[in-house]
Amino acid sequence: MTMRNEPEHYVNPDAFNPSHAETLTPEQERYYQASQWQIMWWKFRRHRVAVWSGVILILFYLCVPFAEVIAPYTPNQRSNDHLYAPPQTLRMFHEGSFVGPFVYGLKADIDLETVRWVYTEDREDVQPLRFLCFGSEYKFWGLFDASFHLVCPAKGGSLYLLGTDRLGRDVLSGLIYGARLSLTVGLIGVTISIVLGLFFGGLAGFFGGIIDSAIQRVIEILRSLPELPLWMALSAALPVTWSPVWIYLGITVILGLLDWPGLARAVRSKLLALREEEYAKAALLMGAKPSRVIRKHLLPGFTSHIIASASLSIPAMILGETALSYLNLGLRRPAVSWGVLLNEAQDISVVVIYPWLMAPVVPIIIVVLAFNFLGDGLRDAADPYK
Repeated sequence: MTMRNEPEHYVNPDAFNPSHAETLTPEQERYYQASQWQIMWWKFRRHRVAVWSGVILILFYLCVPFAEVIAPYTPNQRSNDHLYAPPQTLRMFHEGSFVGPFVYGLKADIDLETVRWVYTEDREDVQPLRFLCFGSEYKFWGLFDASFHLVCPAKGGSLYLLGTDRLGRDVLSGLIYGARLSLTVGLIGVTISIVLGLFFGGLAGFFGGIIDSAIQRVIEILRSLPELPLWMALSAALPVTWSPVWIYLGITVILGLLDWPGLARAVRSKLLALREEEYAKAALLMGAKPSRVIRKHLLPGFTSHIIASASLSIPAMILGETALSYLNLGLRRPAVSWGVLLNEAQDISVVVIYPWLMAPVVPIIIVVLAFNFLGDGLRDAADPYK
């Protein structure tokens, strides 16, 4: 039998000299020494659309704590002289002279043929805007009385940049106040959904067996029910005697409780694969509790999926609250949300004559798109080593 000639193993006898090793540039050194969160932030900043979407969402969410100051009127303040008033145009020049931000006053006449109010601009009535001023009184956060506003109409004038509704309520002020409820319902609801999804999905994926089977049957039952009719039925079951705050909390809990099965199933499938990895088994053999293994070793492995699910669930819940309020099964006046404002535009004839009542559709579309783009950026940044 002939034997093959094996190549001789070579070992360099020279001592290791660090100066001969490949040197790293300062940028490479900074990258290799950075934490995972720093790398995620660097990668997220390169996603320009996601960054601008985040800026837009921050601006929208600034309306939540400061709605009273930003809005020129309170949301339920009525003006009997401006029923269905059209949007006033913001101008800077009057007859060739610079005046600053101002609007022209409105003249109202009744059209006997169509039986509706017709408004025309009064070019002689120049109404300059006031900034950092005192105007309509309100109760800031329901704690104390105040009247300070970022912008106010002229003394004895009006400022309806998006028009008014059938009772003379300012649509723009309603949008600003409505952001408080419409935007926070998504955050609170998705928090409930994520907690439930991670808890039940973690139990099913890590332990398996009868626990997995029981949780999967509950998920299948919930997912087999039609979503919108179920929302409508549960919202209609809320007592009509409840205050707007309790109605809001009830709708938030309903949206959160019905949205967790999708995330729970995704968590379960991922944990079934990750629990067989060597590092998970090693953690168990070293005495780590199952809860710690799930929280410290398994969940970080699919952070990107959790972020993507959360960013998509928030706009879905905003749309759910809007749909319920639009159908008069969610929030009602005096509570104000974007869905409550859209409830004024249920009649198609009203929309044709007064199209500015559809204004709440615009922020809804912007917020939903911004959350989707932001979710794409966060999902990509959550996997920085790809």
